Amino acid sequence: MKGESLHLRERLGLCLPEKKSCDKALWLHAVSVGEVLSLQNLAKRIKEEYPNWVIYFSSLTISGLRVAVDKLNDVDKIFYIPFDFNFIVKKFFRKIEPDVFVLVESEFWPNLLRSANKYSKGVLLINGRISKKSYTIYSKFKFVFKKVLENIDIFLVQTDIDKKRLEHIGINGDRLEVAGNLKAEIELPIFSEKQVKEMKDDLNIPADFKVVIAGSTRKGEEEKLLKAFAKALEQRDDLALIIAPRHPERTDEIIKISEGLILPVIKRTRLKKEDKWKVLILDTIGELSFFYSVVDAAFIGGSLVPWGGQNFLEPAFYGKPIFFGPHMDNFAYFAEIFINRGAAKAITCENDLLKMFLFKGENNLRKMGDTAKETLISLQGATGRIMKVIENLMNASERKNR
Repeated sequence: MKGESLHLRERLGLCLPEKKSCDKALWLHAVSVGEVLSLQNLAKRIKEEYPNWVIYFSSLTISGLRVAVDKLNDVDKIFYIPFDFNFIVKKFFRKIEPDVFVLVESEFWPNLLRSANKYSKGVLLINGRISKKSYTIYSKFKFVFKKVLENIDIFLVQTDIDKKRLEHIGINGDRLEVAGNLKAEIELPIFSEKQVKEMKDDLNIPADFKVVIAGSTRKGEEEKLLKAFAKALEQRDDLALIIAPRHPERTDEIIKISEGLILPVIKRTRLKKEDKWKVLILDTIGELSFFYSVVDAAFIGGSLVPWGGQNFLEPAFYGKPIFFGPHMDNFAYFAEIFINRGAAKAITCENDLLKMFLFKGENNLRKMGDTAKETLISLQGATGRIMKVIENLMNASERKNR
């Protein structure tokens, strides 16, 4: 964001994270907000079972750090990842001396991994994912990427497809294990009917309204959603739409689209008790998951445009019917399972969007929501598998050669 500090002193190694005395130290690294949130249960379990271990956490992005500070309560020290220059990265490893370095998903920085391999007992990839796009690039430059990935000792990947792709790149199958997806291990607050009603009252949502939330939307999606919503309002008036753009700085752009369609619209941060609205723009960070608890259906952003989709497991946690567009490459494994089990529906045309807003067949929609929650529960278990591998690496007899 404009005006944000780049934290250059920290990233250049001029201001190193504080070293904490401990029995053992673990360094976790994640980039996106979703990856950070996926670590909550893992970090909590580590601290419960090994309170004398120190957990360091780093991220590349400002939003990742903000969410980490807010949500990763069991982490001891949070800092920005250094620039990927060997002489800078080495400073960090020599200062905090992590026993094990844990990388989340797919951030393969060469010098970072090389130093992690040299200065620790083990380097572990968790929630590993190789997208179709990444796989194409890695395959073309197999020799280069294989050399970088050789610095990782164990790969715990999300699916069989990820495992096969890494094997094709040249990673030995003995170092690969399908452990599931940490993002399925979510724990969110449980709200009573009374609490949900109070939250709706605070948002000025009439009790009899049907509400759709469009979470983490991207440019090009809001106009399609708003046009379909406006058409739905011609058939029934008891509807409301909440839009949570992936980048809140796009809020004013979305408001202009809404106003052009004569839709009463307001920002979440400007909402007052007397305000009546049809479109609410969630222009805050960190609230989206709670909003899923008060709506009647959820649309997943990044899927009507070729972005790859966003995580839809939070609405599943709250038992909501889930809708998304045709571009769910980033969550293709989950999307297929949820669709096959009747827990989600793919939007393929404008008429599908209209049907979503009209809430026809409400019994079927409730069943979709129940099935979504059941499906999510069936996919859990990654935390336990990852914990076993971390314990084995942490208990290794000695560090690698310096």
